[in-house]
Amino acid sequence: MPPVKPDLIIFDFDGTLADSVSFFRALLPELSQKFRFRLPSHEEQEAMRGHPPREVMASLGIPGWKLPMIAVYARKRAQAAETFPLFEGTLDLLDALMAKGIPVAVVSSNAEAVVRRALGPEISSRISAWSCGAGMFGKAKHFRDVMKRLKADPARTLAVGDEIRDIDAARAVGIRCVAVSWGFAPIDALKAAGPDHAFDTSEALKAFLAG
Repeated sequence: MPPVKPDLIIFDFDGTLADSVSFFRALLPELSQKFRFRLPSHEEQEAMRGHPPREVMASLGIPGWKLPMIAVYARKRAQAAETFPLFEGTLDLLDALMAKGIPVAVVSSNAEAVVRRALGPEISSRISAWSCGAGMFGKAKHFRDVMKRLKADPARTLAVGDEIRDIDAARAVGIRCVAVSWGFAPIDALKAAGPDHAFDTSEALKAFLAG
């Protein structure tokens, strides 16, 4: 467990709590055609997992002004899809944290309805704060919002995510970041970005966060 009991643990959803990577990969050809950017090969997609989002956008020819439209469209498609499967151990982890009285928040680029559907009504009702629909580069603002709402001390707040931008957002607001290896970015790329902690299994993450 962290040296001091956290005031708040903020979780990302896609690639951290739920396996939605395959859905968004399958959606990529549709997005490419609709928004007219280059469709990368499977090999390129694998290689891009370790690169910052702005580099990926430049490589695909996606200008910044298109990003909000792409995000809105992808969220609508996600809402229309069947529920995303949770990674093994997700519900046990969240339940263990809540049983210890540690507030849990979800900050996600996905829609709140999608996240609630995946987590189920029992766990969803125990989430202390939601801040969904975050932009590709807007997570820092959402971190600040949930910390302010819950009166959490940044020095006692942790963010858990699977992408380099999660680490960057945590740094921007002065909180510690925990990286997980089972989502979008490979663990080597995450470690190179300098998270405070990194884990390869949900069991190890649970042992650290919940003790």
